[in-house]
Order: sequence, then structure tokens, then C-alpha cells
Amino acid sequence: MELNFTIQKGSIEDIQKISLQIPEFEIPYSDEKFKKRLSENKSLILIATHKGQHVGFKAGYERDNYFYSWIGGVLPKFRKKGIAKKLALYQEEWAKKEGFNYIVFKTRNRFKSMLLFGLTNGFNIIGFEPKDEELNYRIILKKVLTTGQ
Repeated sequence: MELNFTIQKGSIEDIQKISLQIPEFEIPYSDEKFKKRLSENKSLILIATHKGQHVGFKAGYERDNYFYSWIGGVLPKFRKKGIAKKLALYQEEWAKKEGFNYIVFKTRNRFKSMLLFGLTNGFNIIGFEPKDEELNYRIILKKVLTTGQ
């Protein structure tokens, strides 16, 4: 069942607060990391709100002539309700309007639901980055935004 929620542009402070409530983010990013990635580039920060509560977010920025969907999440009790999909669609529409031809994101091999989310929503696996163990390998996904592809 989908919830009644809104999506609007947000701030670094908004996503920092939400990210602290996402269990998959075991080690929170520093203020400096958020500011470096989201303040020095063409960026977009989206917040999903339900009944006045921030329940999810998605943030990304321009990187090497494409849009990099860097970080996002939905609070556990609000998952599987269409929030992540709507955030992703809003981000894609914005990226198209800004002239980006494709979106790239990475996920860890252990986050199967995120990998499936990407594949289900039109992304293709284009590579991976080995890390300390297989479950931490980064899977790189890409979605072409131009029409007809």
C-alpha cells in the first residue's frame, strides 16, 4: 500500500538527520563529506515527508558529465510503500531537465534489495569495484535517460 507523502528539495542537514536512522549506514558520513559532495557540484537533495515526518531521502551530484546518485534511503517502517521509486523518478526527471544523459549509482553486493531496485527500474550493471570481502564489493549501475533507449 502506497502512503500519502510529498517530495521536496531538502538540505544537507535534513539528509544527515535521516541517514542516522537508516540501519544500513553503519558509519555516518562527516559534515565535510556531505558538504564536499553536495555543495561543490551541481547537486540535488530530495526529501520524502509523510505527516510532517521526514521518511526518506535521495541525493546526488554531477560527476564527470553524468549524474551520480550518491546516497539515499527510506526509514525501515516506511519501506515497500513506493517512496524510493518516487524519489528515483523525481531525480531522473530533474537530471533530464538539467541535461544529463545518464545516472550512475553504486551499491554494495550485500545490499541485494538495492541491487534489485536498480535492475527493476531500468539500470544495468556496468562494473564492480573489489573491496575487502565479496559482500562489500561495489556494484556499479547505469541508466540512460535519453528517450528511446
